[in-house]
Amino acid sequence: MKKTLASLALSVLAIAAHAGPMESLENFIRNAKTGRADFTQVITAPSRDGQAARTKSSSGTFEFQRPSRFRFEYRKPFEQTIVADGDTLWLHDKDLNQVSQRKQAKVLGSTPAALIAASPDLATLKRDFDLQPLPDRDGLQWVQATPKQKEGQLTNMKVGFRGDQLAALDILDSFGQRSVLTFTNMQVNAAVAAEAFKFVPPKGADVVNAP
Repeated sequence: MKKTLASLALSVLAIAAHAGPMESLENFIRNAKTGRADFTQVITAPSRDGQAARTKSSSGTFEFQRPSRFRFEYRKPFEQTIVADGDTLWLHDKDLNQVSQRKQAKVLGSTPAALIAASPDLATLKRDFDLQPLPDRDGLQWVQATPKQKEGQLTNMKVGFRGDQLAALDILDSFGQRSVLTFTNMQVNAAVAAEAFKFVPPKGADVVNAP
């Protein structure tokens, strides 16, 4: 009997350890209220006119708070800040000392940021995306999200999970450009200061309203 119970317990643990990618996505959306991580981003432009594909890399830090708040701090090779405060999406290019702002409601619905900013239920994400589980790759579980509205630049994105933790975003746009963000040192439900999601344009910055 003891052996039978032990075998049953191991079977249950094995099933839990191999929960599907859709379950990982749902658990992340439902349970991850806040978080922070380091990230690297590699953007690959498609080859054109016989020229080889071009890539560029950047890195920085990332924080989020559901719903509708996140912050990307690009550190290398150029400093840039992207802040969503729940109402406005801000982008600050420090080298140019230029700030653009736009209403979040107009731009986040069918974008990769929707995964981060979504309300804590899968129904909100399903409203804007068709979701499809994919085979495991690179040690991660993957879900493909294809926007239902086709007027934006996003063609699709693949969301990679390690367990219930967000590990990667693989984004393809309508111009054939691929952007892969890899997250490390992810701290889910870490204490995140409210000030992280507040943005005040620096003195002297050129502020523009983006369409």
